[in-house]
Amino acid sequence: MYVILVYDISTEGNGAKVLRHVFKTSKKYLTNVQKSVFEGEITPALLEQLRLELNQFIRSDLDSVVVFSSRQEKWLEKSFWGMEDDKTSNFF
Repeated sequence: MYVILVYDISTEGNGAKVLRHVFKTSKKYLTNVQKSVFEGEITPALLEQLRLELNQFIRSDLDSVVVFSSRQEKWLEKSFWGMEDDKTSNFF
C-alpha cells in the first residue's frame, strides 16, 4: 500500500525530544518529503510496526499523526504549489 504520513508534535514539555524520535522512526519506513510529511510504499505489517513504534513517543493529549493510505500510488495525483521538490517524484 502507499501511504502519506503527517504529524504534528507539540513543543510543550519534552516536545523537541519527541519530535526527534518521531522523525527518526518515520524515516526508517518512509521517505521524508517535507518537515513533518513522509510518503512511500509499505506493507500492512510494517505500517503496524511503525504505528507501534510511534505510539511509544506520541503523547495522546498533545501530539497527532495522520496516515492517508491508498492501495497503489497511481491512484494519487500530486501537484506542487510553489517550489517543486524532486524527493517526491513518486507521484505524477
